[in-house]
Amino acid sequence: MGAVLMALSIVLISLGFNNLTQWGILFARPAAPFSVLNLSPAPMMVVVGIVAFQAFLVWSRQRVAAGRKSLIALEVIGTSRERAVLFSLFVIMAITGAISFLVPLYIQIVQGGTSWQTAVALIPLSLARVAAAICVVRLFERISPRRLARLAFLLATIGVALLAVVIHNEWSKGIVITCLIMLGLGEGTLAALLFNVFVSAFPKEKAGDVGSLRGTANNLGTGVGTALASALIIGVLGMGINRELAQNPLLPEELKQQVNLDKVSFVSNDRLHAILERTTATQEQVTEAVRLNTDARLKALKVSIFTLAGLALLAFFPAGALPGRLLSEAPA
Repeated sequence: MGAVLMALSIVLISLGFNNLTQWGILFARPAAPFSVLNLSPAPMMVVVGIVAFQAFLVWSRQRVAAGRKSLIALEVIGTSRERAVLFSLFVIMAITGAISFLVPLYIQIVQGGTSWQTAVALIPLSLARVAAAICVVRLFERISPRRLARLAFLLATIGVALLAVVIHNEWSKGIVITCLIMLGLGEGTLAALLFNVFVSAFPKEKAGDVGSLRGTANNLGTGVGTALASALIIGVLGMGINRELAQNPLLPEELKQQVNLDKVSFVSNDRLHAILERTTATQEQVTEAVRLNTDARLKALKVSIFTLAGLALLAFFPAGALPGRLLSEAPA
């Protein structure tokens, strides 16, 4: 039963977040498999998934109280410190997953780059992540986990916020890579630090429980972050385009009816040209539509990345529940 409840929770939360864009963030879209009072099933799945996780905790406590084994040892999430570790890990993985989704969109759709150029551009993020995870171990003897985690979240916040400021329709490679390096340093630091704090809090007999929870938080955070970024950028883009179209006299109502505005997508200008060629749009109208799409894409990217920076900053405060003493001073 514990395995069923946990699996149900993870599947529902993942499905809900992954389908926010297609099924609708609040109201159901035509692609939704069903709706309740015209509401999208995606957020409902997320809520039911959270309820299933709460049911898993209740079930596990009942088994422990009855002297039987639970799926995972509840003591590994029994204090505010362990919950802060899992929450911090979930947040930083969600942010990294979201940025790893948005940056390729920026390079390939906005800048017209190739998948190879995207891979090369993301190498500094990966290298910074690995370097930080290796080097941060040397700081464990001098800086407490609480302070180190907060510094890492602050570094990630600055890197993501600066990325939102500097991205433009013209590629600025140097500063973008600098921002990605800052995020990679923050993520690598947190990944190594949080794992060490988590592992050092329990005896070796609980290593399996610690590892499974860490892996779940890691994978779920990456998946949710990617799905959330997708829903956020499409939602912001759709609102921006519809608002601009309502105020634009160069694009008549009959042209708008020839384009499916209920399925606004993050597309390149070449793709938009191909779509408009199948309509009655004049060259002036095509030029105006491309300009509108270019501006709306950039605004959607900036808003989405700024939102992620805010999420990283919010995690700064829960990180205060981490130990305030050095890891070397932890009791055996």
